[in-house]
Amino acid sequence: MSYSMTYKSDRVNSNSIRKAVILVAGYGTRFLPVTKAQPKEMLPLVDKPVVQYLVEEAVQSGIKEVILVTGKNKRAIEDHFDRAGELESFLEARGKGDLAKAVRDVSSLAFFIYVRQKEPRGMIDAVLQARPLLNNKPAAVLSGDDIIDAKPPALAQLIRVYKKYHAPVVALRRIPLEKAHKYGIISGREISPRLWRITGSVEKPRPGKAPSDLMIISKYIMTPDFFPYLDRIKPPAGGEVSIPPAIQKYVDAGGKFYGYEVKGDYYDCGDKVGYTRAVVHFGLKHPEVREGLREYLRNLEI
Repeated sequence: MSYSMTYKSDRVNSNSIRKAVILVAGYGTRFLPVTKAQPKEMLPLVDKPVVQYLVEEAVQSGIKEVILVTGKNKRAIEDHFDRAGELESFLEARGKGDLAKAVRDVSSLAFFIYVRQKEPRGMIDAVLQARPLLNNKPAAVLSGDDIIDAKPPALAQLIRVYKKYHAPVVALRRIPLEKAHKYGIISGREISPRLWRITGSVEKPRPGKAPSDLMIISKYIMTPDFFPYLDRIKPPAGGEVSIPPAIQKYVDAGGKFYGYEVKGDYYDCGDKVGYTRAVVHFGLKHPEVREGLREYLRNLEI
């Protein structure tokens, strides 16, 4: 495990959740060959990469420090959030000060810390690489794939739940039951609209055996008492493990774990169809391309 840090902000924040861990170490095999030399998290949604949307979600939710768990061939992510003085000077000299500012602002979004996951051993291992940097404090954990366009941001919605219950929280979304075998699914008791006290959690249940239609979206608030349960889930030889089995062990031991059906438009950018839908969604909101895109879509013949 190795660390590097880039200080980019002195923003003051009274929020109780001050750090976010963003998991961006995966190979992105579903997007090969483009991800052979480019991180999938750097794929653009119009003119910003997927990972920038996640960082902006964290910052808009009150986060001060962003820990990016990276892997091999992910240096482009670090470069994206670093200063680009030569490029900024080039743009300024050509009267493109607005573009220079846009480039410069990316580097000042947050205090960035980079941790290397040396082997692709799944989400639990990736989270544990960042654990020493959390100082036994609660933290947000986000996958590099799940984009939710929402106001307030999805992460802010989870933080609101955490502030009330002081317990771990995960984002949820309802899906058709026939698709539940592809995802992590929870069971539980709805204690208020959209809010669930989780009693069970399973990763990719067998077809027809899902305990509910509530899919886990990989956006969490994790608390210090939950982390030991991540340690207890051991991957098989050469395999990977995800977080739902740790949630099950935690609630079996009497821990309170909550799920919240977050509001907003959800896109799985680790999937080709989900990513393409996200490109269209954000394109239709982008002031420079929305009219041309609308016209194209209206005239599209399939």
